[in-house]
Amino acid sequence: MKAPYSYHTDPAVPAFDDAGPIAFMDADCALCSHGARMIHWLDRQDAFRICPVQTQLGHAILHHYNMSAEDPESWLILDQGRMYSDLDALAYLGRRTGGWGHFLRIVLIFPKPLRDWMYTRVARNRYALFGRGDMCALPDPAFQRRLMRD
Repeated sequence: MKAPYSYHTDPAVPAFDDAGPIAFMDADCALCSHGARMIHWLDRQDAFRICPVQTQLGHAILHHYNMSAEDPESWLILDQGRMYSDLDALAYLGRRTGGWGHFLRIVLIFPKPLRDWMYTRVARNRYALFGRGDMCALPDPAFQRRLMRD
């Protein structure tokens, strides 16, 4: 695990506003697009922003955390300099948003190796299982304001 805010000293990561939580997600994945809409619905404080991994910043952050931006098997959340990924990110989202989001924390009943295994199976097959979608094309103006683009 990297130290909090370690991306600040990585010359490959462009400067960006990390004052609030940011979810880095595959904008071409239908499941991820649904997840982005879920974040939008759960986050009543409008704290979360969403950055497609296809952007320059998305690529750089994934590479910083040793993930492949060309075939992202993971999504991650950055908040207060810390990185949360896979189902742990889902549980963190639930804790951070509260309300109905607390139900997302149910994934924590599974041991971490099992959570990681389950997530990897779905992530590697996400296009075959759920198809492709375009998160950036979602028409909701409030959702569009959350998106970070190059």
